[in-house]
Amino acid sequence: MVERKTPYVIKEQAGTKAYCACGKSNNIPYCDGSHDGTGMTPYIVKIEEEKTVAICGCGHSSNMPYCDGTHLSL
Repeated sequence: MVERKTPYVIKEQAGTKAYCACGKSNNIPYCDGSHDGTGMTPYIVKIEEEKTVAICGCGHSSNMPYCDGTHLSL
């Protein structure tokens, strides 16, 4: 994943989301299929109701795809 020092804070609607795990997407933090051939798969998350989420931007969270604040110590 492309390292960034802040999370992607997004107001998401209910539904299934695919967040990029490989860092190759042209639509980060969302998966666009660019991982094909890498052996990696996106993080699939079902969002039950509209809410704001913080998606990890540094690639080091222990709670992927969500931010856990690890970027603060990098």
